[in-house]
Amino acid sequence: MAATVQPPESVTWRVHIDRSMWVGGVRGLMLQALHPMAMWGVWQNSNFQEDPLGRLQRTADFVGMATFGGPEEIAELAARVRGIHRGLRILNHDTGRRERLDQPELLLWVHCAEVHSYLEVARRSGLPLTDRMADQYLDEQRHTATYVGLHAEDVPGSVAEMETYINDMRSSLRVTEEAAATVRFLLWPTMPENLRFLTPGKPGYLPFGALCYYSLPDWARKMYGVLPEVPQPAVTAALRSFRLAMTAVPERLHDFAFMKPTRDMLERSRRRLAAEGYDLSQGLIGLRDPRTWPSQRRSLTPA
Repeated sequence: MAATVQPPESVTWRVHIDRSMWVGGVRGLMLQALHPMAMWGVWQNSNFQEDPLGRLQRTADFVGMATFGGPEEIAELAARVRGIHRGLRILNHDTGRRERLDQPELLLWVHCAEVHSYLEVARRSGLPLTDRMADQYLDEQRHTATYVGLHAEDVPGSVAEMETYINDMRSSLRVTEEAAATVRFLLWPTMPENLRFLTPGKPGYLPFGALCYYSLPDWARKMYGVLPEVPQPAVTAALRSFRLAMTAVPERLHDFAFMKPTRDMLERSRRRLAAEGYDLSQGLIGLRDPRTWPSQRRSLTPA
């Protein structure tokens, strides 16, 4: 399978380099958990119960590699993920039967809940994206979906298509015991090994987890009913404040939130892009500014 490197000119880069992705990632896990089979698949085939933030890290590592990695790295990652999924099975508690994890309908839900969350949270947090750019982002993500074994033509490629898909899926969603436990874990998680030094400040995580929860769609929060409702304008203001605060964190320090292989990949990406003529003086995040692109590429600014 041919791997497509997402350049800084892509909307994917603009969204995935944004610091709002941390909220979008947790929101995505909370949304994914409402699909019983998808939730049982995670519960039965990972150590999510002991390390929910580690699962978020691994998701961030996959998204980071698929966005910023080189073509060989992306191709290797895609083959590895498909191979792992191919061998995993899920016990369907409704039927008592064991089923494949790599069913297209399950892979599609996980993909859509994830990218829908990234886009919704980024826009609500203040990342400037036109409606056309939002559609372009979802269209670009069709190719990323092929890395896990989906066909691009089966994946929603615009905001309208995504909203239709999410609405159509609502009748299949419910809060299982595992989904309820997932939200509790994500509100008060175990710290992964590389972030264990932050454990003394763990009580400060609760407002972050609550922000992720409150960023869910109204209907999803009503299904969970975990926290009392708060005014949504306050949630929007909190999302914007979080994004501003995280954007102020130096990129090299922010990189330590990722596992070492991902940090190494980001460094290789910096070297590759510098060799192509991009201005890395403001780091990878600075490449959202067309002025940091090689002159021959500045006409490619997303419309």
